[in-house]
Amino acid sequence: MDHTLMLIEKAHTGDKEARDTLVEQNLGLVYAVAKRFKNRGVEMEDLVQIGSIGLIKAIDKFDAGFGVKFSTYAVPMITGEIKRFLRDDGMIKVSRSMKETARKAYTAREILERKLGREPSLNEIAQEIEQSAPELAMALDAAADVESLHKVIYQGEGNDISLMDRIEDPVSPGDKLIDHMLLEEILKKLEPEERQINYLRYFCDKTQSAIAEMMGISQVQVSRKEKKILKQLRGEI
Repeated sequence: MDHTLMLIEKAHTGDKEARDTLVEQNLGLVYAVAKRFKNRGVEMEDLVQIGSIGLIKAIDKFDAGFGVKFSTYAVPMITGEIKRFLRDDGMIKVSRSMKETARKAYTAREILERKLGREPSLNEIAQEIEQSAPELAMALDAAADVESLHKVIYQGEGNDISLMDRIEDPVSPGDKLIDHMLLEEILKKLEPEERQINYLRYFCDKTQSAIAEMMGISQVQVSRKEKKILKQLRGEI
């Protein structure tokens, strides 16, 4: 069994050491994602901390049956956690100290919930972040409107949708450039014929039958090559 999958299975049974090892081994992934959000008014250390919450969620929810590498599954979870934080942080004008207290409280709640196996009390969270309960209550109340955006409005099989998920998330030119460069790097490793099939199928929206006719091969051959390409791409991401 793959070493990462073995650790994930152990983490799912409550093995704290396995969970900590997974977090440590994948911190580089968190840093790589966090770098994409630099210069947006949030310290890199804070971005990494928020991204780590997404990593922990990925560890908790990952299933080998998804058919993808753990890193492939984790990146969107890490990215989503950071994007939600950035959107929330700028949506309602709350004092810097209150936002900082609320942010610490959210992180502490995640940690305490895993440690205690239940929802922590206000006093327990306050003690964890070394704040008085009244100050914490005030900070959380100020951020309550932001928190409500995470309310689940639809529950599907493994796909909960919150109100925030329904808000359009514009992709910055920088993000598009990075994604384009990553895709180009992956496509360079394909054979010329495979690159052509990939281009016609996903960039020109051609059917397998149309590609087969254009390239002078059978539709079955195109289908087999497409499956091979997808397998290669999954291995690279």
